[in-house]
Amino acid sequence: MKSQRVGFAFCGSFCTHKEVLKELEAVCREYETVLPILSQACQTTDTRFGRASDFIAQVERLTGHTVTGAIETAEPIGPKKLLDALIIAPCTGNTLAKLAAGITDTPVTMAAKAHLRNDRPVVVAVATNDGLSAAARNIGELLARKNYYFVPFGQDDPERKPCSLMADFTRIRETLDAALLGKQLQPVLLR
Repeated sequence: MKSQRVGFAFCGSFCTHKEVLKELEAVCREYETVLPILSQACQTTDTRFGRASDFIAQVERLTGHTVTGAIETAEPIGPKKLLDALIIAPCTGNTLAKLAAGITDTPVTMAAKAHLRNDRPVVVAVATNDGLSAAARNIGELLARKNYYFVPFGQDDPERKPCSLMADFTRIRETLDAALLGKQLQPVLLR
């Protein structure tokens, strides 16, 4: 097993959670320490995709760690250097905007801010219906910033949702491996 400590942060793109949970499980098989971080939406919102309490239980079972679910519990990630890398998957348009603007009002954005102070990688797996509209500028902003690494992404349904972008979540681990070496996995844009 790899010794690097990885944070795995979930945002509220609920339709992707089942797929991303498979990738969390794979990361947990490769890395001995995986710390889960959940947005408030993930912790409190029951949807047609499942109950929040069941989701939290599954994440904690897979990682063997209690969820970091508050701003004040995410903040020590930086000063205590708790992580070698942070994954944000799925990363919603809302979280992209907050990261681009430096807003730290959620556990996920605080984890990113705290982690970045140590000059370490943040792996972003986008899942947003407005990736080619309102969120486009925020994706561009983060692509240009040091220590942000994107999981390859593309349009997931160009006919019915022409502005929607989705990461290829199956490539989270290889993006993480490249990011730990300071490299962006290529190509970033999928056909």
